[in-house]
Amino acid sequence: MGQKKDADFLQNTRKPVGEDGEKMLELMNGGHHEVLSNWGLRQIEIKPGSDMLDAGCGGGANLRRLLGKCPDGHATGVDYSFTSVKVSRAENAENIKNGKCDVFMGDINDLPFSSGSFDFVSAFETVYFWPTVENAFSEVYRVLRDGGMFFICNESDGRDQSSIDNSRIIKGMSLYTPERLEELMTGAGFREIRHFANSALSHIVVTGIK
Repeated sequence: MGQKKDADFLQNTRKPVGEDGEKMLELMNGGHHEVLSNWGLRQIEIKPGSDMLDAGCGGGANLRRLLGKCPDGHATGVDYSFTSVKVSRAENAENIKNGKCDVFMGDINDLPFSSGSFDFVSAFETVYFWPTVENAFSEVYRVLRDGGMFFICNESDGRDQSSIDNSRIIKGMSLYTPERLEELMTGAGFREIRHFANSALSHIVVTGIK
């Protein structure tokens, strides 16, 4: 029963639901996820005053981190989990009140934003769970302005055994190597594609420009 309970809890990495989902989001907002996010953001620059979208915003901590890196910008979060939206709004209550942040329900395959709405789109630890991933990348491309950046930050490089084991347990989880992410970005129309790796931890960042 213990293994089944652990497996059921892990499903909340894909779509957090209820009390277990809130517990998962608390874990996602700190710990090794925080280490990953901080490392990833050190690899890039965000233009001052950017309109930023965190696609699959989870518990909302990365919205705060984006505003920390671009304090004169605006951060929008979108997630298809009601629990994630609730927790993200609570996590960013002050920035929402001050007009620096918004959080919406939405589907990565049909983003609720006009074309050319953002200068920067981030995806922290979430592309694993994007269905019809080619369409999702095209949606990111659509909502970016010309010259905008798509930033993917993953804890897994698609080859580490721990993530391979998890992908066999978590429904709908797909792993991607940096080479595959580069192919997907190219297919969606992105240019100037780059990737960064922390080989000791299997962390990767892949970026592309519209």
